[in-house]
Amino acid sequence: MTAHARYDAASRALIASGDWQAEAAAALPELAGQPVHVLDGADLTRLDTNGAWLLLAAARPQASDPMPELRNFSPAHRALLELVARHCDATLLQPDPPREGLRMLTGRGAIAMGRHLAGLLDFVGHLTVESLALIGRPGQWRWRELAAQVRDIFVGAIPIVVGMLFLLGVVFAYLLGDQARQYGANIFVVDGILMAILREISPVIVAILVAGRTGAAITAQLGTMKVTEEIDAIATLGLSPLAVLVIPRMLALLIAMPLLVFIGDVAGILGGMLVAQEQLDISRPVFLDRMADVLLLKTLLVGLFKAPVFAIFIALIACRMGLSVTRDSRSVGANTTSTVVQSLVAIIILNAIFAVAFVQLNI
Repeated sequence: MTAHARYDAASRALIASGDWQAEAAAALPELAGQPVHVLDGADLTRLDTNGAWLLLAAARPQASDPMPELRNFSPAHRALLELVARHCDATLLQPDPPREGLRMLTGRGAIAMGRHLAGLLDFVGHLTVESLALIGRPGQWRWRELAAQVRDIFVGAIPIVVGMLFLLGVVFAYLLGDQARQYGANIFVVDGILMAILREISPVIVAILVAGRTGAAITAQLGTMKVTEEIDAIATLGLSPLAVLVIPRMLALLIAMPLLVFIGDVAGILGGMLVAQEQLDISRPVFLDRMADVLLLKTLLVGLFKAPVFAIFIALIACRMGLSVTRDSRSVGANTTSTVVQSLVAIIILNAIFAVAFVQLNI
């Protein structure tokens, strides 16, 4: 039987008849804000939870409206209406979301930071134990995986490192030369280029490029393996995921980063040499002679020393975030983004610490 409903204005009653199920919504009359004090189900033949909710929602448009009187319903239909009404009330009585003040946000951020640092220290501990266990067992090292990672990290990054550092050398030499030319100190541009490129620009820019390129790729790779349960399969075979996946990537970064920084040094100096010749009339022989006179070994070693430190932190953050991925694709994207952000922050903080330490040590 088709569902019907009409509104009796005299008794302020909503009278339902027929079969009330989900498709009965079209049978509800336009109440235009008129109150419903009575639900009458004398001619109701069938009623399910969908129909009960439709009738109650029509009688109580707002959660604060009183429960209408149930009249002429069979015991089964009355019980069903009362059951739906109780559950509707429970879902409507939701507390307002708490307002978070500055202290609450600060505290929540501090707790999250503490948990993150604790997880990172736990990861470092497990990785240290696994590395010490592998030292006496060279036959269990993943040499092919290490070689493949070095190829991907080092060879694939050479073009972007060369291009970026060459252009930065050009820009830095141009800006420095424009100022030095006003005082007739053109030759001292060579000193500034060497100091800036070798000590600061090359190691920091290479670390940022590696963090954005390789760090994100490592997190995405490990996270995808976590989602597809490949890491669980490795553990089921009796192998350590740290030994198979993490340690080769960390060693590859340790090997590749100093090499990339050295290549970046050469590219940056070439860019500065080009600008010095064209803008400041400093020929290549003069540039090279001045470089041989002022270039100190410690200036080169400072930049190369920073590279493996940056590499360790990038590898730790990338691998830890990759293994922390939950089993959904959204987590892979979030952790990949977090890897890049954390790595950049770590690079900036470490570089600031190095700058202060080297000044204090007169290096």
